[in-house]
Amino acid sequence: MSDAGDNLRRLTGLYRMMARIRAFEETALAAHKAGEIPGPLHVSIGQEAVAAGICGNLRIDDRLTSNHRGHGHAIAKGADPRRMMLELFGRAGGYCRGKGGSMHIADFSVGMLGANGVVAGGIPIAVGAAQGLKMQQSDAIVTCMFGDGAVNRGPFLEGLNWAVLYKLPVLFVCEDNGVAAFTRADTVTAGPGVIDRAKALGVAAISIDGNNALAVDDAAQVAVTAVRRGEGPHLLHVRTYRITGHTSTDAAAWRPAEEVEEARARDPIARLGAVLAERGVEPSELGRMIDDARAEMAAARGEANAAAWPEPAVAFEDVQDTGAVAWSKSH
Repeated sequence: MSDAGDNLRRLTGLYRMMARIRAFEETALAAHKAGEIPGPLHVSIGQEAVAAGICGNLRIDDRLTSNHRGHGHAIAKGADPRRMMLELFGRAGGYCRGKGGSMHIADFSVGMLGANGVVAGGIPIAVGAAQGLKMQQSDAIVTCMFGDGAVNRGPFLEGLNWAVLYKLPVLFVCEDNGVAAFTRADTVTAGPGVIDRAKALGVAAISIDGNNALAVDDAAQVAVTAVRRGEGPHLLHVRTYRITGHTSTDAAAWRPAEEVEEARARDPIARLGAVLAERGVEPSELGRMIDDARAEMAAARGEANAAAWPEPAVAFEDVQDTGAVAWSKSH
């Protein structure tokens, strides 16, 4: 196949992955609204180009750490949406056997080291994993996904500092949607921002449009190659927008309607779809990929609804053993 054909196939795969991520989260939101999922969800609708564009450049043995808004990261790294849905529903067969929920999905078999409910919590985990890979003389790398809110927490400085000192194979990705929970990030962030903070520590860093899937893909290719070559940590500041509220229970009425509509006009899936159409992909083919993704996630929802709940005894497994055998027997 020609280079043009290879590129078209790559972009089509990127579109398909973005469609799957969007379909998973829309399906999960519908299930939550219907009372099928206990507890709120943190979704990333509108940010799909970041997960797909970054993870599409990673190998299966590359590691990934995520944050509390990590469904897209997990799916793009190769996690099974069926097991993810089971976990959201709190059912047996989920990634954490129904005990971890939305913010704690991990799949070591595909290098997904886990989502993390602690803001910036994935940064030291990523740096530690990278230190281990370097000690093993592996050419695998670690990608660390975090939001703009993490930039103002201690692990950001500590993690980047350590990664530079030991020239570790880490790609830091700041997924900047401009809001930390309900707070505008620029109102609580001093100075020029994440790029200047990273460069001050000696980390190569650039800022890109995170709603442009081609731009994310191109930047990720360059950064991943550099990190894998042993050039030390790099950082991508990826500017994006979260269409939905902070959680599945937040209607986001605090945001101006015109702001949201403007963001919808820059929807990353629609933008990539327009590029593919210009390159000859039929609208019916684009529609089929969307329909296939929705069917896949609807099937996962149906399976999760029908799945068994974990046995009560499972609640006492996978917890710290304090050695107090008598306690467990008496309770």
